[in-house]
Amino acid sequence: MKRCYLLFLLAVLVLGAAPGTAESRRLNVLFIALDDLRPELGCYGQAHIHSPNIDRLAARGVVFNRAYCQYSVCNPSRASLMTGLRPDSTGVFDNRTHFRRKAPDVVALPQQFKEHGYHTQAFGKIYHGAFATAYVGRRCDDPPSWSADHWYGSPQYYFSPQGIEIARQVYAKKFHKPLTDPDDWKQEFVQGLSTEAPDVPDSTLYDGEMTDRAIRALGELKGKPFFLAVGYLKPHLPFVAPKKYWDLYNRAEVKLPNPSTAPKDAPAVALHNSGELHGQYTDMRNDPLSEAQARELRHGYYACVSFVDAQIGRLLAELDRLGLRENTIIVLWGDHGWHLGEQSLWGKHTDFELDARAPLIVSAPSRNKTGTKCNALVEFVDIFPSLCELAGLPIPSHVEGTSFAPLLDAPDRPWKTAAFTQVVHGPAAGRSLRTDRYRFTRWQTTKPPNQTVAVELYDYLNDPVELENIASRPENAALVKELAAKLDAGWRQHQQPMPVPLDKSSRPTR
Repeated sequence: MKRCYLLFLLAVLVLGAAPGTAESRRLNVLFIALDDLRPELGCYGQAHIHSPNIDRLAARGVVFNRAYCQYSVCNPSRASLMTGLRPDSTGVFDNRTHFRRKAPDVVALPQQFKEHGYHTQAFGKIYHGAFATAYVGRRCDDPPSWSADHWYGSPQYYFSPQGIEIARQVYAKKFHKPLTDPDDWKQEFVQGLSTEAPDVPDSTLYDGEMTDRAIRALGELKGKPFFLAVGYLKPHLPFVAPKKYWDLYNRAEVKLPNPSTAPKDAPAVALHNSGELHGQYTDMRNDPLSEAQARELRHGYYACVSFVDAQIGRLLAELDRLGLRENTIIVLWGDHGWHLGEQSLWGKHTDFELDARAPLIVSAPSRNKTGTKCNALVEFVDIFPSLCELAGLPIPSHVEGTSFAPLLDAPDRPWKTAAFTQVVHGPAAGRSLRTDRYRFTRWQTTKPPNQTVAVELYDYLNDPVELENIASRPENAALVKELAAKLDAGWRQHQQPMPVPLDKSSRPTR
């Protein structure tokens, strides 16, 4: 009897380690984040952008045409996405607050994978912050999420002689420090020129070095289930990319922002002073910018997109070389959109479509509808439960999103009826409801009695670029009231997917 038991135990151990067992079939996750990336990519129908690698990923997955962040600023958006909680639940409305201040015990997305046997590892900007010692440092990182130390790179942005000299001057003035060492400035968050095209190898820059490290990590992780998060800095300002990516574009052919003016009848509270650009960079102090400056900035943004696309191509090529693609869920997302001069704005931090909408591409093994586009309304809080469902993990009860995994097989099926985005502008908070056709935004004071100070309504059927706020038109009074009621009802009322209509031919007979 003892000998039979030992033989049985040996068989279990051998089969458990054999290729093709349940453990070896567990799906990995490659989690690719980009900073300030708007859905201006080839796979989103923007033929002027050189993004061949992201486009190839899209051809093997599903492109979500209408994916919305919950707050169009880095830290609030990322805190929401990574916890599956909406901003009101995370308590994060700025770039310095950690989500665990209000939700200390919440299980974050990578932590959920870690607690279910995955090796979780991060490179670059996943939570807010990308430099260990500069800007916010590690203030917003989350050690419980990771099995290994989160890698952060150098805050050096400039590499040309001119860029370095200006950076040194800015460093001395900003930090009131003499340059005892000519490289001291490389340890701080220094904003000099808004654009630069250094003739250097890709790996000289943060995103290139990070890709080198992520590629090495892939090789080390082969053979174990992993959740690998790779967070690119670009195309965030300053728009610095190796010269060869600038050379992909002809600046004379770069189109100027359209529309370049704020929406007619838009309330002042809905706008901002583009402070992320103006006053931060030495060459962009004037407002408004000249046409030449606008083209330069847009050219730089495009170059950064193509630079990051090339790094993603290297990462995906290594995934293929290691034979991991068919066993790996890949999700690519930008943390929010960005204005490139449209509506008179540079930057994010609004409830307008250009800031609330961001790219989301998901490629998952054994899903039917690859190479397709999905027009369903999805939200970034949906990413957490979706990855859990795709990987066969339980979805934590705290999650405030809906898994969109069914859309990977049926992109055209009925789905949720609204997406929610919010921002705070000083003493007023804007809460925005995006339906299939409309965006309704209500601005209220942040302190009781939370008085309404402005209302916006945009009709994308007749006005796809938000040329006019039509909330005050008498003929829209009933519509405004209806949408306000939906906003007041809250996200839970719009969360569940709509029922799939029955095919008459398949209905049971009496």
